[in-house]
Amino acid sequence: MGSIDTILAKAPGDCCLKGTIHQGEPRGSMVTIADVETYISYPPKQKANGNILLYFPDVWGLFNNGLLIMDGFADAGYLVVGLDYFRGDPVWKHRKNRHDNSHPDFDYEAWKKSHTAFADDTVPKWVKAVREEYGKPSTKYACVGYCFGAPYVCNELAGDLVTAGAFGHPAFLREHHFENLKKPLFLSCTDIDHTFDTPSRRKALDIMQKGNKIHQLQLFTGVEHGFSLRGDMNNPYERYVKEQSLKGIVEWFDFWLSQEK
Repeated sequence: MGSIDTILAKAPGDCCLKGTIHQGEPRGSMVTIADVETYISYPPKQKANGNILLYFPDVWGLFNNGLLIMDGFADAGYLVVGLDYFRGDPVWKHRKNRHDNSHPDFDYEAWKKSHTAFADDTVPKWVKAVREEYGKPSTKYACVGYCFGAPYVCNELAGDLVTAGAFGHPAFLREHHFENLKKPLFLSCTDIDHTFDTPSRRKALDIMQKGNKIHQLQLFTGVEHGFSLRGDMNNPYERYVKEQSLKGIVEWFDFWLSQEK
């Protein structure tokens, strides 16, 4: 790694405040892990694979769409746990969308700084607690993150616990996040993304290719940042993209976890 750790995926911006709420009733429950409120979704008994998926949410936190996505991963056989590192203060409580000025005193930059500091400190403790409370000697781990959650995926993939990881429309990534990868990474992206634009995405791919990092890029067109969590489900193409993103990530996890003895 050079002396300059260039930013590749920028901090969440106005594009992260855009989206629609999906219909459906989450079936998981809230528990407390490492003093952090956590959503947990169990797989159907007939599908349970004995593995754990760590979920790192976007700036909308543990909102309905994210809970339904976690249930979707659980339906694929994983015990899914997702932490609320926003501590009940997701961005939608201040801005419903990028045009919402109902809270004119809301300082988005200060909000990001505060919650990033908390998450950076808390995530390693939370992962350790998940392993101690829910893991078994035979348990394998995967991780997924969206937007704000992407760096925590890369951090885990630079360690020894997690077998494979994935992120969708990432933010807050620097070159070292790709240079330090030790485990396979799946990138679910769009060509219309202010936080991870085409030059930055190509730079990240170049770093991984030069470093012989195992990775796969899933690239969509015609959708914006947030496509895998906040797309319009009344739009057939946006629904298709959201479902293909989930499907691709599940298949990535299924393959790599099946390769680890």
